[in-house]
Amino acid sequence: MNWFVLALIAILFWSGSDLFSKMGSKSDDIYSHWKMVMAVGTVMGIHAIYLIAAGTPFSFVDIITYLPASFLYILAMILGYAGLRYIELSISSPVCNSSGAVAALLCFFILGDTMGAMQFFGVALVCIGVFALSVIEKKKDDTIRLQSGLAADKKYTRSVLAIVFPLLYCLIDGLGTFADALLLDRAIAEAQANIAYELTFLFMAVCAFIYVVIIKKQKITLSKEKPKMVAALCETAGQFAYVFAIGANAIVAAPMISSYCIASLLWSRLLLKEKLSKAQYLVIAIAAVGIVILGQE
Repeated sequence: MNWFVLALIAILFWSGSDLFSKMGSKSDDIYSHWKMVMAVGTVMGIHAIYLIAAGTPFSFVDIITYLPASFLYILAMILGYAGLRYIELSISSPVCNSSGAVAALLCFFILGDTMGAMQFFGVALVCIGVFALSVIEKKKDDTIRLQSGLAADKKYTRSVLAIVFPLLYCLIDGLGTFADALLLDRAIAEAQANIAYELTFLFMAVCAFIYVVIIKKQKITLSKEKPKMVAALCETAGQFAYVFAIGANAIVAAPMISSYCIASLLWSRLLLKEKLSKAQYLVIAIAAVGIVILGQE
């Protein structure tokens, strides 16, 4: 299976993770992001244990080897989940997913990776689509507030955190993707890297459980956390495809996969029956053209 197919699979499942994470995030629950960590870490841990039991070669030294990438990825995800309490997902998600462009630039300037003219054009279209979506969604939200006679929520518009969280995610995740490409190229194979990441996430899930349930005495009702569990399943499936796509062609796969926020928009239209504007359809078309170009290279 080539890198392009794997990237499409990652887009499919990570857009689903985006959608169900949005459904499972509760603005009035200050522990919501830690509960997401528990859900994702549990599912990933089960998957890692299954792979090891099925005979995938693995050494616990692999966890140490891959730890720089694991640490950056997990930190970015925790910040992303926490940031949903301060900024609308429709705005934060495109900004967060600009990390693919950051990773591509790092691979180009530091690792010396290259891409052809058509690949560069395809990547540019995908990045333009991601950036344009954040602008369109911001204008859309402002218009809805104005028509409803509502003042902008100070928690969203004036808090420094509203800007810091998605920007930090973008930078840290971009660094994580760069570290990923570097390690996969020189230090560790894709299958072992994936297991190492999943076991590290399992460790974080245990830490989150100790903090939320044992220290803070919060109750976890599984029936109320179904969206988080579905998001965790999608996140795990997407990660499995992602690590092989990055290992094969990081400089192109990273920005392409970052377009999953646009796929999330389509899911919201199909499943949540949210209406899309002509501008949003145009952005989706632009990104789709970019992905088709990448698929031809």
